[in-house]
Amino acid sequence: MAEICFVMNFKLIFERAGMFNQQGIVEIHDKNTFRLVKKIASGGMGTVYEAVQLGAEAFQKTMAIKTLMEDAAEDEEFVEMFIGEAKLVADLVHENIAQVYQLGRYQNSFYIAMEYIRGINLQEFYDQHVYQNRKVPEEISCFIISRVCRALEYAHNRRDVNGNVLGVVHRDVSPKNIMISFEGVVKLTDFGIAKAANVMHNREGDVLYGKVPYMSPEQASFQVTDARSDIFSLGICFYEMLSGEMLFGNEETIMTMQRILKEDIPPIREKIPDISSKVEAILVKSLHKNLDHRYQNAGEMGSDLEHFMYDGGYGPTNLTLIKYLQELFPEKSKQ
Repeated sequence: MAEICFVMNFKLIFERAGMFNQQGIVEIHDKNTFRLVKKIASGGMGTVYEAVQLGAEAFQKTMAIKTLMEDAAEDEEFVEMFIGEAKLVADLVHENIAQVYQLGRYQNSFYIAMEYIRGINLQEFYDQHVYQNRKVPEEISCFIISRVCRALEYAHNRRDVNGNVLGVVHRDVSPKNIMISFEGVVKLTDFGIAKAANVMHNREGDVLYGKVPYMSPEQASFQVTDARSDIFSLGICFYEMLSGEMLFGNEETIMTMQRILKEDIPPIREKIPDISSKVEAILVKSLHKNLDHRYQNAGEMGSDLEHFMYDGGYGPTNLTLIKYLQELFPEKSKQ
């Protein structure tokens, strides 16, 4: 029954974009056929499904299909942002960024064919630690955040064909948009509300973008953002992973925005007395509300984290993360 409901829900989304048959296959483009497996996530303006692309000679490739929700498909701005995300991420080819393969269109509907990541997001990673009543090891936290730093460094420095910096700002760096594969690779996802020169629609100052608990002070005060805004958002993720507690709470409210703007960051050492002084300094710098005192670029923060992890010799690697995930998610990691 659940499978039938899933197919029906997907059919509603693709009622103008393709055709279903009784085998659960939807043809959403004349050159691409996908078999749906399951719904992965839904939120914002899109829904993501696990799917298998079918090709000649029994070719199959697992990928993720992101669709516009039915209501969003009627909104011109949402459609523009959806298309902008695909165009932007298509040229962001980096180990720590989820890859986009194709933007598809059939009649009035759109979809994005994306890299499928077999793993969990950072929110699920947090939640599993809470469930098991354990803390995330310091070196694991540093490794995960350092990989996101490298993703942001690449995106922030991306240039167009004429050599001009695009000025990419993700604007939604948050736990659900950071994936950790069971192969030990960390990937930044969902550039749906990112901005970039000549690529994405930008109404900063008029419209609030991002998840409130993970906003930088600039976002929360409707200011124009740059790369340093993403660093603050990543700093919040880092703080929460180390402490096991949300920094500004989980409510999408004006009160949360006021906390971001006015409240001091609680000293991490009060929550983790034995934290390394180097890690503490990195965290404090990433969360500085004064832009001039914050990390000026993600690469600098990544380098500081890597120096901490590897200066004394052998440090965490993808293999370290694989083994840790196998311990943390013994059943899921085998699927």
